[in-house]
Amino acid sequence: MAGEASRQKLRALLTRAGAAKAKAEAFDSAFVHESAVREKLAERSNERLEFVGDAVLGFVVARALYERYPSAPEGELALRKSTLVSDAALAETAERLGFEALLVLGAGLANLPPARRRSALADAFEAFLAVLHDQCGLDAVARFVAREHVAEVEKLHAAIVDPKTLLQEWTQRRFASVPSYETRHEGPDHERTFHAHVSVAGEVDAEGSGPSKKMAERAAAAQALERLAGRYDDVAPRPLSMPRRTVQTKRIKTSNGSRP
Repeated sequence: MAGEASRQKLRALLTRAGAAKAKAEAFDSAFVHESAVREKLAERSNERLEFVGDAVLGFVVARALYERYPSAPEGELALRKSTLVSDAALAETAERLGFEALLVLGAGLANLPPARRRSALADAFEAFLAVLHDQCGLDAVARFVAREHVAEVEKLHAAIVDPKTLLQEWTQRRFASVPSYETRHEGPDHERTFHAHVSVAGEVDAEGSGPSKKMAERAAAAQALERLAGRYDDVAPRPLSMPRRTVQTKRIKTSNGSRP
């Protein structure tokens, strides 16, 4: 990551994440998109870190929700988790925390409208969590995610509804089956548009598009829910549980009682 201005922004982000003493240079690769590697602007992308960060994020979000909503059933917890780990929610948090200024992108992607770069923001957020975990441990990640992601997303979205998860939950309940998705994409690697088609038990077909496979499927699911709502009166999500007054993030321990 070149430039003192970018370095200062990264240090500010690390301070906000409770990682002021971490090695700032260790986080550089978390912001490198694969498009930059293809254009030889960097040697290594954040794809491998994203893989680890996705797993870490899934665990700490599940743990935070388990503690925050003690009366919520498993289905509701899954619905909330799906929303919180979605590309849209991750990109929203990454944008708010200033990740956009730290991204290293290929020229093609960098010149696209901001909306086309949201998938890259989500990937960088997951990669950042992977490095934070390596540098500061799981407790630090859990505190950061609970404070800067879970709590903030819930402030912005009083009703957390992920259309893809909601559609699957409703289809299982109504037809004892799951929706079937088919996806395709068009355009060059740096400017792909994904198209998704979803079929629900022979009852409805819907389509959606977006800059990533996940976003296209979410758009298709949202359209399917809109069509199904005109035929069935139980498509709307059931009432959600009330949270505890504060997010309680407990110290996470390994099976032998020690900190991982």
